Amino acid sequence: MDTLNPRQREIVGLAREEGRVLVEELAARFEVSLQTIRKDLNEICARAILKRIHGGAVFAAGVENLRYDARRMIAKDEKRGIGAAAADLVPDNCSLFINIGTTTEEVAQCLLSKKDLLVITNNINVANILRPAPSIDVIIAGGMVRRSDGGVVGETAVDFIKQFKVDFAIIGTSAVDEDGSLLDFDLREAKVAQAIIDNAHHVILCADKMKLKRTAPVRVAEFDQINTFVTDSLESENLRKICRDSGIRLIESELS
Repeated sequence: MDTLNPRQREIVGLAREEGRVLVEELAARFEVSLQTIRKDLNEICARAILKRIHGGAVFAAGVENLRYDARRMIAKDEKRGIGAAAADLVPDNCSLFINIGTTTEEVAQCLLSKKDLLVITNNINVANILRPAPSIDVIIAGGMVRRSDGGVVGETAVDFIKQFKVDFAIIGTSAVDEDGSLLDFDLREAKVAQAIIDNAHHVILCADKMKLKRTAPVRVAEFDQINTFVTDSLESENLRKICRDSGIRLIESELS
């Protein structure tokens, strides 16, 4: 950071707060040309602080997760499309798990019009989204509440999840490895996700394409443990092959 100029340090600060930065918005903010901002971003990304995306940059993948509010800002439109596509798979009059994540919260928003659902979640945000719905009953797992994102984690939450066997699980993940490993940053959260996967008849993974460009240290599950993969666009031919070979239904919301 010491080698960055003041504008570049401010750009990094904005990315930390908002989750991503866009070239046109930065050019307007600093009253400089688009080319100047692109040069700034290239220099910042050369130091592996940010990672370039189309039209801007986000924080580079690393061993730490982004602040939860910042994660909400990344790929917002893509997550909204994934949420709608995943919700379409959930019929009325069924039971489901929903775990922690900004994408699973988008699914919850799209479930509000459903009828006679029973939702078990370890995500306080999901519970708050669904609580007003007259035809949806919500059960929230007990345990330690993580301050950063409202997730309920730990052995108490795992034991609670194991009491149920539901029709569907809606799960998110921090990263998807090219070999099909689902990865997370928190071992406690991973154990809850594992219990959710083990106790659902049909597992729906919801992850935007940016998750395929990140890494995380904790293994949650393997790709062949899910039944349906909902994403905005799948660029990995290897993961596409795993879907075909394992009989996983692939839904790309950008194509629908």
